[in-house]
This record gives sequence, structure tokens and C-alpha cells, in this order.
Amino acid sequence: MAMKRFDPQAMPVAPAESTKIDWPAVLAEHDRWLRTIVYARVGESQAVDEVMQEVSLAAVGQKAPLADHSKVAPWLYRLAVTQSLLYRRKQGRKRKLTENYAQRYQPSEGENRELDPLGWLLADERRKLVRVALGRLPRRDAEILLLKYTEDWSYRKLVEHMGISQSAVEARLHRARGRLRNELTTLDVMKK
Repeated sequence: MAMKRFDPQAMPVAPAESTKIDWPAVLAEHDRWLRTIVYARVGESQAVDEVMQEVSLAAVGQKAPLADHSKVAPWLYRLAVTQSLLYRRKQGRKRKLTENYAQRYQPSEGENRELDPLGWLLADERRKLVRVALGRLPRRDAEILLLKYTEDWSYRKLVEHMGISQSAVEARLHRARGRLRNELTTLDVMKK
């Protein structure tokens, strides 16, 4: 009886395409909640598009492809947080350069113009009580409150997309609601 030789080429091979992720579809599916995360982190609605472009580029151009479809949402969450932090760092450097320039070239007393138009715009925005209170919260608290109440997410959906346990979600929401209540109370007292 002749023994069959092992032929590695005869082994069935799973198509490589089955593990690939359709990033345009995945990014479109997760776009809304990722934008909420980014907004909570950067605090500027006009910056959300810029950060989301960086998130999309990083997702599509990743060096080590993500194969597990169940880990896409937590991975995108971490990616959005990282890109938001990088954006804030870049904006901080720009702001510092602008402030240094403004200090070097301050207008003379005779010039009749506003020294800090950004301060005027920010003061105008501070009049909105809830927005101010959210801005005073830690970023993690603001983002989980925005996802829960503006996106109307369930605990299960928060768990799936943030990659943390349900008890962690419950604890973070409880703390965030308490901090928001305290901020609103403080702002209300200050307003009177």
C-alpha cells in the first residue's frame, strides 16, 4: 500500500478577501458616534471634519490590518481619541505661536481695534449654560454623556463601541451625571 505524500499546495486556502474590512462602509456605519467622540474631545464643531479625515486616513492606511470584525468599534474609538488628542496638540502649538506673535507686535495705544477677538467669541459662547457645563467636565465624562443623551445609545451599544464592561459604563455615566449636576449648580449660582 503506497502512502500519500503531503502536498501543501493541495491544502484549501481561505481567500484573503474574506478577512479584509470594507473601510468605507465601516466608517460610514460608525461615523455619527465617532463624530460625537471627536466633538467631546476637541470641543469645536468645525474641527470635527478635520479630525474625522485623519481618523479615516489612519483606518484605511493602517500598517497592521485589523482582522477581527468584532474589534472594529473599540479600535475606531481609540483611533478617534488619539486623533483628537493630536489635533488638540497641534492647535495648542498654533495658538502659542499666534500668542507669541501677538505679544511681539502689539498694536499701539492709538490703534482702535479689539486685541482679543477670540476672547470675545468665547465669551459669547459661554452664555449657553449646558455647553459651558459640558466643557468644564473631563473629556471622558462629556463624551459618554453626549453619546448616551444626544445619540440615545443604550448601555449595550456603549459597551460594544467603547470596548469596556457594562459596569464600567454604568459607573462612568453615574459619575459624569453627578459632575454635570454640580457644574450646572455652580454655574447657576455664579449667574445670579
